[in-house]
Amino acid sequence: MFPILLHLGPLTIRTYGAMIATAFLVSLQMSRVAAHARRIGEAFLLDLVAILVIAGLLGARILYVLLNLSYFRLHPWETVKVWEGGLVFYGGFVLAAIVGMIFTRYRGYPLEDVADCLAPGLALGQGIGRWGCFFAGCCYGKPTSLPWAVTFKDPASLAPLGIPLHPVQIYESLGSVAIAGLLWFLLMRRKESHGEIFWFYMLLYGLLRFWMETLRGDDRGGMIGGLAPSQIIALAAIVVSGSILLVKMTAQHDAHA
Repeated sequence: MFPILLHLGPLTIRTYGAMIATAFLVSLQMSRVAAHARRIGEAFLLDLVAILVIAGLLGARILYVLLNLSYFRLHPWETVKVWEGGLVFYGGFVLAAIVGMIFTRYRGYPLEDVADCLAPGLALGQGIGRWGCFFAGCCYGKPTSLPWAVTFKDPASLAPLGIPLHPVQIYESLGSVAIAGLLWFLLMRRKESHGEIFWFYMLLYGLLRFWMETLRGDDRGGMIGGLAPSQIIALAAIVVSGSILLVKMTAQHDAHA
């Protein structure tokens, strides 16, 4: 759609990279405000976010490469070209979560409280980052005759050209922004939360992602039982987060009974 933002001499600035950077900055600022409200140290938060970004990019790229291994075996030098697109959210999330848990425990902060502060910013960052996918043409949708279908024409786009497609990147962006708004409302409304906001995010995004996968037209990796790998992970996230929320709600109800 608009994969190249600008050229600066020999340097090419891609829109995907610019949107990912914007998503990071906005997400960071939102998390800083949330952490301040919950009295979580800013220095710790900045260190944590830096670690999460590195682990997230690494994990997201690793899973993307694994899902497209047949291509990267023939083009191994393209493995590092993350600025051109090709990140799988769940890969980044899993690795960042593991590294983040270890670091948070090491620094002595309550894990669930920190996760709650990060959840709205993470959802908002996803919403902004999906516009990078849209401009690059990656993560494109299936062909459709709907009036709001998009047709990619730029030869540098990663999407197939000249075919009306579902703007699935925009669907997910709008859904993620809505989730971020709801999580922020809940976080600011509740004086205390111990993981509920984070697990609510996992539940809502899992539902959104499971649905979005049904509209995706790009290669989804090896299907298992008719489900794409990201759908299986989303389904697991729905079950785990839903179960944890149910347990927490039951415990809170019993405590007030």
